[in-house]
Amino acid sequence: MSTFSAPRGTYDLIPPDSADFLAVREGIAAPLRRAGYGYVETPGFEQAELFFRGVGESTDIVTKEMYTLTTRGGDELALRPEGTASVLRAALQANLHRGALPVKLWYSGSYYRYERPQAGRYRHFSQVGAEALGAEDPALDAELIVLAADAYRSLGLRGFRLLLNSLGDKECRPVYRAVLQDYLRGLDLDEETRARIEINPLRVLDDKREHVRKQLAGAPVMSDHLCEGCKGYHEQVRELLVAAGITFEDDATLVRGLDYYTRTTFEFVHDGLGSQSAVGGGGRYDGLSEMIGGPPLPSVGWALGVDRTVLALRAEGVRPAPAAPPLVYAVPLGEEARRTLFGLVTQLRRDGVAADFAYGGKGVKGAMKAAHRSGARYAVVLGERDLAQGVAQLKDLQSGEQRPVGLEALAGELTGRRE
Repeated sequence: MSTFSAPRGTYDLIPPDSADFLAVREGIAAPLRRAGYGYVETPGFEQAELFFRGVGESTDIVTKEMYTLTTRGGDELALRPEGTASVLRAALQANLHRGALPVKLWYSGSYYRYERPQAGRYRHFSQVGAEALGAEDPALDAELIVLAADAYRSLGLRGFRLLLNSLGDKECRPVYRAVLQDYLRGLDLDEETRARIEINPLRVLDDKREHVRKQLAGAPVMSDHLCEGCKGYHEQVRELLVAAGITFEDDATLVRGLDYYTRTTFEFVHDGLGSQSAVGGGGRYDGLSEMIGGPPLPSVGWALGVDRTVLALRAEGVRPAPAAPPLVYAVPLGEEARRTLFGLVTQLRRDGVAADFAYGGKGVKGAMKAAHRSGARYAVVLGERDLAQGVAQLKDLQSGEQRPVGLEALAGELTGRRE
C-alpha cells in the first residue's frame, strides 16, 4: 500500500481514464488552432495582487478559495485560480499588444481553488481557455462562442445549453448598480452578503442559496438598463450566433463568478451534472488590462472545464474517440529473436507505425494474450526455427490467419498496412 495519497480534493489522471481527458483537451484545442489562436503557457503561481485586482477582492475566489503563500523573500504569491488574468499579464509583459490586434491566444493547464470537494468541483482542476485581446468587435465575441460550441459538438456532446447575457459597460453599469443596490438593501440577507452589496452588488445575483434566490426573483435586471451602445452590441452578437446556427437562451441573471466581465457574458451548462452544471463560460472584459496596470485593451475570452466536460460526456454515455491501438505486437521466443524483433519494432516506430513488444520474457501463451489485450491488428512471432529459415510468423489477430514473411520484407509489408 502506498505511503502517500493525492491531497484531498485532487485527483491523478491514469490510463484508461486519462485518455478521455486527453481527447477532451485536444478536441477543444483543435478549433482554436484552425482559427489562428497561438498557444501560451504561464506559471502555476503569480503575484497575489494580480488576482486581487483582476478577479476582484469581493469574489469568493479571492476571499475564500485562493491558495496564497509568502516566499522567503517576503513576496505574496498565489496559485492561479483562473487563467485570464495570467494570460493578459503575460501578453502585456511581452508587449504583444503593440503588434497586430487582436492577439489571439489559447492555453491549457491546472488551476487551484480551496473548495468543498464534490463531483465536478475539485481543488485542482483542468481547463482549456482562449482569449482574444485588443479588439472590441461583436464578431470576436461570436467567434469564441462558436468555437466553444463546435468543440463540444466535435467531442459528441449534445445535451449542453448556452446561456447568454450582457452586463453593460462603464456608461450604463453604474446606473444599474445603484438601482440593484437599492433593491438588495431591502432584502433579508446575512451580514456578509450585505457587505457584498456595497462592494459589488452583481455578486449577490450569483448566490446559489435557495433562500437568497427566492428573494432575488423580483430583482431588477441589467437588460432593462443597457445603454443604446450596449444594446446594439449585444444584438449584433445574438444575430451572428443565430447566423452560425448556435442555439442560445437569454439569461438576464447570468453574471458569472469574476468581477472583470463587461458586456457579453455566457455560460455553457449541462443538465446531467446536478448542481455543478456549468461546463464552461466566459465573456468580454474590456477594463481588465487597466485594472492590472496596462493600457486600455478591450478583450474577450472563455475557459472550458476539462473535468466537467468529461463528466458531461459520461452522463450522455459518450466516450471520446480512443487513441488508436498499436498496429503490430512483437512476440520473441528466445534471446536472438528478442534482439531481432526489438530492432524491427524500433524501425517500425521510426517509420510511423505504432508497435508494441512482449516484455518480461513471457512464454508464447502469455505473450499472445498480451497481444490480444493490446488491441493490435497483427502479431509478429519469431522463434528459433523461424530465425533459421529467415522468416517470422505474421498473424492477423482478427481473422486468426497466419503466414510466414521474410525478415527482410517484414518492415516494408507492415509499413504498407499502416492505417
